[in-house]
Amino acid sequence: MVSTALAFDFGLRSIGVAYGQSLTGTAQPLPPLKAKDGIPNWDTIQQLIKDWQPNILVIGLPLNMDDSESELSRRARKFGNRLHGRFGVDITFMDERLSSFAAKQDAKEKGHKGDYKKQPIDSFAAHMILEDWFRSC
Repeated sequence: MVSTALAFDFGLRSIGVAYGQSLTGTAQPLPPLKAKDGIPNWDTIQQLIKDWQPNILVIGLPLNMDDSESELSRRARKFGNRLHGRFGVDITFMDERLSSFAAKQDAKEKGHKGDYKKQPIDSFAAHMILEDWFRSC
């Protein structure tokens, strides 16, 4: 069975989003969502779920290098649990340590100018989280 997924790179001001499917194991970044203290516009997420019809939502979990959870990882878990509670779609968490660093490197190789206020990196990170998740399944 082909699995389709939306991935989220949780942040307090911006939440990266990517869509992908398991047949090819690839993902594509979507426009990031604005957030206020980690709270997105839930109607926008509802529309994303309606448009892309994912089987699962993959939420990046920003663990510390020693595997412990940070305040941000606790908030990412809360965000994931809210997604499941609001929309009833299965969720899973994916270790995203260093994904932002890797996303910046990848974006730079693809011509990103390095102005992350004009071109946020969050959806590149969500893209990498989702492709890592497909490889781990």
